[in-house]
Amino acid sequence: MAAKLSKDQRALIEKELRRGTSKSRIATLLNVDYDEGLEMIEKVKASIRPDIGDKITFTFRGMDMTGIIVKLLTNSAVVEIYWDKSDKTLHDIIEERTIVNFKDIIDFVTLPPQDEDEGLILDSQPIVSDIDEA
Repeated sequence: MAAKLSKDQRALIEKELRRGTSKSRIATLLNVDYDEGLEMIEKVKASIRPDIGDKITFTFRGMDMTGIIVKLLTNSAVVEIYWDKSDKTLHDIIEERTIVNFKDIIDFVTLPPQDEDEGLILDSQPIVSDIDEA
C-alpha cells in the first residue's frame, strides 16, 4: 500500500500527468518502484481529472476563460465557452466550443445536476429562489 503523499509528490505527479509523462517515468521521478508509483498516480489522478459537465477555468494567451466540459478526450476536453465569465477580447479568436488541454486548466468545479428547463447554473451551490407565499 502506498504511503501518504507529500505536497511535493502530489505536485510532481499532477504536473507530470498534465504533461502526458508515462507512468514509469513518474515512478522513476518519485524514486519508488513501478507498482507503488501506480498507486500514487491513481490517487492523484482521481483528484485532478475533470468530468463532463464540470465548470472549468483555464488560460488562453494569458487570459482567464471559463466554460463547461461537454466531451472528454485523452489529455484534453471540448469546452463550451461562457463569454459572460470570460475575457471578451478573445471572442474573435475562439469559437463557442474549443479544445482545452488539461495542463491549461487552472481550476474545475463539479456543478449541481442541471435541469434543462431552468437554464444553466454556473455556481457550485444550488440556487435558492425567493418564493412569494400568498
